[in-house]
Amino acid sequence: MINRTTTPRIATRLSALALVGLVAAGCNGMNDQQQRALSGGALGAAGGAVIGAITGSTVTGALIGAAAGTAGGLLYHESEKGKKK
Repeated sequence: MINRTTTPRIATRLSALALVGLVAAGCNGMNDQQQRALSGGALGAAGGAVIGAITGSTVTGALIGAAAGTAGGLLYHESEKGKKK
């Protein structure tokens, strides 16, 4: 018997997983700065979504986390670029 409340959740999770796979496949030709900004943004969005889910606003948490993560990734890139000189 199919539970009608869990089926949409499973579909949503599978869609999100497929989207992550497509984004990862599209990152093939990126330079280091772009890769660090994207990975920082993705990790920040995931962390922000978790915190947002706990506090009551998943989307807001994800958006704030993505912005902070992207900034962190770019700052990390600049830090690593300075060490190479």
